[in-house]
Amino acid sequence: MKWDTIEITTEEGRQVMAQAPLVLSVSRATDIPAFYAEWFFYRLKQGYSVWKNPFNGVRYYIAYERVRVIVFWTKNPQPIFPYLHILEERGIHYYFQYTLNDYEAEGLEPGLPPLNQRIDTFRKCVERVGKGRVVWRFDPFILTDQMTVDVLLGKVEHIATQLLGYSNQLVFSFADIAQYKKVRNNLRRKGVNYREFDERQMKELAEKLSLLNRHWGYRLASCAESVDLSPFGIEKNKCIDDELMVNYFSEDTVLMDVLGVKIGQNGSCPFPSRQYLLRKDKGQRRCCGCVNSRDIGEYNTCPHLCLYCYANGSQEKVERNYRLHCASPQGETITG
Repeated sequence: MKWDTIEITTEEGRQVMAQAPLVLSVSRATDIPAFYAEWFFYRLKQGYSVWKNPFNGVRYYIAYERVRVIVFWTKNPQPIFPYLHILEERGIHYYFQYTLNDYEAEGLEPGLPPLNQRIDTFRKCVERVGKGRVVWRFDPFILTDQMTVDVLLGKVEHIATQLLGYSNQLVFSFADIAQYKKVRNNLRRKGVNYREFDERQMKELAEKLSLLNRHWGYRLASCAESVDLSPFGIEKNKCIDDELMVNYFSEDTVLMDVLGVKIGQNGSCPFPSRQYLLRKDKGQRRCCGCVNSRDIGEYNTCPHLCLYCYANGSQEKVERNYRLHCASPQGETITG
C-alpha cells in the first residue's frame, strides 16, 4: 500500500507535498520515546516532520493529519508518559513494542537504565496503557563466548517471572551480525567475541524456551526469522500488527474501514481470520511480517548505544547528532 500525498504548509509558510500515512512507526531507527518525546509531540502539534533517507540524504515530508495508529518502539518509555494524554485527546491510538533485555553484566546496552528500573517501567507502562498494548521483546538473542543458549534462557526466565500478569506475549529474534558491517565493528571494538546462531542452536533455544513457557503461558513469537519454529508452538510475529489494531481499536470505524473489517453490533469482528487490507511492508526484510507503516526515525541518533544495533554507525556520530538535536530541539528533523 502506498500512502496518499497531501499538500501541507511548513512553519516557514512554504507549500509542499507530504506523505500522509495511517500508521506511524516511532521508530525502528532510534528510541524516540526515550530521547525525543518532546520533539515528537511538538512536531505532532505542527502537523508534520521531515525524514532524511540515510542512504542518499533525500528529505521527505510526513504529514500527521491522517494518522490513526502509532507504534512506539522503545527500551525506556518513561519520558513519554506525560505526553500520552495528547494522543488520547486527539483520538490517535497507540501501542508499545518494548524491548526488555538482560545484557547488563555484559555491557551490551551501555546507555540504558538499570534492569530492575526497566522492569518497573514496563509494569507502569502496562498500568497506564493496558495489558496487550505493551509487547515484551527480548530482542535480539546474542551468542558470545560467555553467553550460551542456557545462559540466555536464564536471562529470559529472570524477566519473564517478573512480568507475569503484565504481558501476554514474548517476541524474540536472533542477532544477525554477519550482514551488518558496522555491528561487527562495534562489537569487535568492545572486545565482544560473538558467535552467529546456526539453525540447530535456534531450535534448541526455541524448544527449551517453549518448555519454560509452560509455567508462564506467554504467546511466543519470532521476529523476522526464516527458521520454522512452529513445532515448538512459536509463531511468526507482526510488530506493526493489523490484528492487534482490530483487537484493541475496533471502535475506530475509520481505521476498520481502511483495514477492510466489518464490526458486528456487539463490537466483535465477524471475520477474525480474514485477510485485512493493509499489506506487508515491502520496505522491510523478507521475513518481516509487519504491515505497511511510515517510520520517522533517523540512523545514528540513539544514545542507548547498544553494541548490536544496526542503526548506529559509531558513538561519535550519535553524540554529534544528539548535540545537533539539543541545539535545535524543535527542528523538522530529529537532528534539527
